[in-house]
Amino acid sequence: MTCDLAFLSFCGATRRAVAPLSWVAVPPFDRIDDPVRLRRLVKAILILDAELHLPVVLRRIVEEARDLVDAGYGALGVLSRDGDTLDQFVTVGLTPEEELAIGPRPTGLGVLGTVIADDKPVRLADVSASPDSVGVPDHHPAMTAFLGVPLRVHGEVYGALFLTNKEGGKEFSEVDEELVVALAMAAGIAIENARLHDLVRDRALTEDRDRIARDLHDSVIQRLFAIGLSLQGTARLVERPEAVMRIGEAIDKLDDTIRQLRKAIFDIELTINKQGLHPKVLDLVHELRPVLGLHPQVSFSGPVDAVVTGPLAEEVLAVLREALTNVGKHAHASQVVITVAAGDELRLIVADDGDGMGAVSGSGLGLRNMRQRAERLGGSVELGRSREGGTRLSWHVPLPAGDGSGNGTAVGSAVAEGAADGTPASGSPLRP
Repeated sequence: MTCDLAFLSFCGATRRAVAPLSWVAVPPFDRIDDPVRLRRLVKAILILDAELHLPVVLRRIVEEARDLVDAGYGALGVLSRDGDTLDQFVTVGLTPEEELAIGPRPTGLGVLGTVIADDKPVRLADVSASPDSVGVPDHHPAMTAFLGVPLRVHGEVYGALFLTNKEGGKEFSEVDEELVVALAMAAGIAIENARLHDLVRDRALTEDRDRIARDLHDSVIQRLFAIGLSLQGTARLVERPEAVMRIGEAIDKLDDTIRQLRKAIFDIELTINKQGLHPKVLDLVHELRPVLGLHPQVSFSGPVDAVVTGPLAEEVLAVLREALTNVGKHAHASQVVITVAAGDELRLIVADDGDGMGAVSGSGLGLRNMRQRAERLGGSVELGRSREGGTRLSWHVPLPAGDGSGNGTAVGSAVAEGAADGTPASGSPLRP
């Protein structure tokens, strides 16, 4: 049996510009007469309206829909630009172990395709009994009741929201369907707001970064280079050896500064391109800020975006999510430092100033999961005490020979939610 991942898959999906009147003509709010559930719906919509970061918005949509109708699992599939496949697939309810066992994300078969292609809700008592069902992958949790609803943005199908396994083994009701349809309508607006916000932000950042990189190259570096040449000429006119030595040291420092500035320019140009591990790490940190209750400091060293791609990048993000979730749940930390470094090996370090090793179980499921991910790639995990008395986790795996070369000793870093010099906004820097 051919099947595509997590939960269900889809096929034959195309974008449509006009919604079927059968389910949009009557506002869903008018058919929801339970005041308690209506209040839950309004609260969910307000939560979506408060967030402008698209990856967070997508996950929140699934979380709120799942809670709204008491579903065991939820997912949101986002169509690619050509409408022929799924570009993103966000799941809620699966454990990291289940996601790992299931395998790749869906690309295009099954009941989800029916929801998108027909552009109307689908509610089933048993999804496996549907003629459109193509089964599920090995290791996937069993599913029965199913509810799928298209998501529309600017009049076009953006993707689909679907939920399975209603609490207590029940079927999803007509009221459940109307609640999710109403949420989907609000979600479309929230998605469009987030997309516009990201577009404006990215354009502004791109313009600023381009200007800064140009100014650094055309002005600052050229001036430093001229100062260095002037010092070299001055050294030939000085007779005292100690003065010549000091001028030589100053020239060396200028050379080092020029190298670091060139590396910084390279990093700025990389961040203009939203591809790579760098922006994905920052997106994940932003997403988990409510869990952490603080603003982490993030730094990158070496050619991270160039060498950490594909499956390895996904492994790093999964480990980072697990580590930060543990900090948020158990550490009671006031500072967290994240370091991602690419050299001869890839190293991810997460350090906090929280409760220390007493709050961490060395045999816990999360740590075991991170260790398995590292060992599968020929690496390992070390768990110890940070300099501030909290916990320091170091996850590292080897990189193919040559991937970490050419970056010299200069360290390029980007700091999230901290001071410009890489220290937290207040207090002494937390060293990983």
